[in-house]
Amino acid sequence: MLTAIFLGLYAGLYEPSFNNYLDDVFHISEVARGGLEFPRELPGFLVVFTAGLLIFLPDVRIAVAANLILATGLLGLGFLSPSFSWLVVWMITWSVGAHLYMPVESSIGVALSKPGQEGQTLGQLGAVKTAASLVGFLIVWLGFRYIDVQYTVIFALAGLCAIAASVCLLLMYPRQSTRKRQKLLFKKKYILFYWLNVLMGARKQVFLTFAPWVLIKIFEQPVTTFALLGIVGTVLGIPFRAILGRAIDRFGERLVIAAESILLVFVCLGYGFARELGLGNLAIWLVFACYIGDQLLFACNIARTTYLNKIADSPADLTPTLSMGITIDHLVSMSIPFFGGLLWAKFGYQSVFLVAAVIALINLLAALKIKGVRSVPDNTSATV
Repeated sequence: MLTAIFLGLYAGLYEPSFNNYLDDVFHISEVARGGLEFPRELPGFLVVFTAGLLIFLPDVRIAVAANLILATGLLGLGFLSPSFSWLVVWMITWSVGAHLYMPVESSIGVALSKPGQEGQTLGQLGAVKTAASLVGFLIVWLGFRYIDVQYTVIFALAGLCAIAASVCLLLMYPRQSTRKRQKLLFKKKYILFYWLNVLMGARKQVFLTFAPWVLIKIFEQPVTTFALLGIVGTVLGIPFRAILGRAIDRFGERLVIAAESILLVFVCLGYGFARELGLGNLAIWLVFACYIGDQLLFACNIARTTYLNKIADSPADLTPTLSMGITIDHLVSMSIPFFGGLLWAKFGYQSVFLVAAVIALINLLAALKIKGVRSVPDNTSATV
């Protein structure tokens, strides 16, 4: 819980600031912004290999290392980025830590769950993390609105939060798995899980890269706007994540991911075509609503984790399969932004979100292929 709190604080500081930092300090174009995602997402593609280098460590110790690397990248962004080249170096360092932590965060959460309550536990941890991010968003909003805070201060605070999370993880008792963990794990049985990750990576990257860029370049919104949107999304996300976790346990992953896909179609179309609906000044408010809606729907990714947990042959499969899923996810994530930037430059930003809506429909078809599976209570649990 403490780890989730500190990482929530870090996210609340970093997420509303990074894109405006790129625009305010380095003044890059939409094509350059899309191209920048290749080095930023490359560590996500390589996570299955970087996790393999640390395979001799329990998951909580991998998590410690990941957050220390993440903190180094954040501090480098804040204090050691005199040029765009150095920005890329520290951004990649941050990305290595962030992506290395992703699979072990989920496996640690599942390991702390009672059988059949994995969704509820992950939802609770996510709600705590989301609540803590509210404080980070408030700091950004107050800082930029009233005291003209510098990006250096924001990145420094975010880095210190990541270090504090590492300390909390270091104090956790590492239970080594009794089963041999594999560095690489690709099973035919998990094909649908991998495919869901591919679609998640494509949809995710469109919004992570271009949703903020639309607000910055098309609607000329400052960093305080992103902080306020983060605050609203966080307040709504606290109960949403908890309800989502219970919904997964009660109704299953198929229904949850299908509902997410349908809602995403409307979010993508609203975000891309708000100005064409004749709403005048209200168009920006529709974009704000779609931005927040997408923030909330990101939480549905835990349904993919609980689905894998239900079909996994053994608890030892969980972390390497999640790592493989992230790697496959980022194989798409590295390329989508570059082509999205070219698409924006040639046909306008609306075309990018039209493609995202098509991806959401494909995700719906994939979700409908999920068979009804239930976790079976037993006397064994995943180990950390």
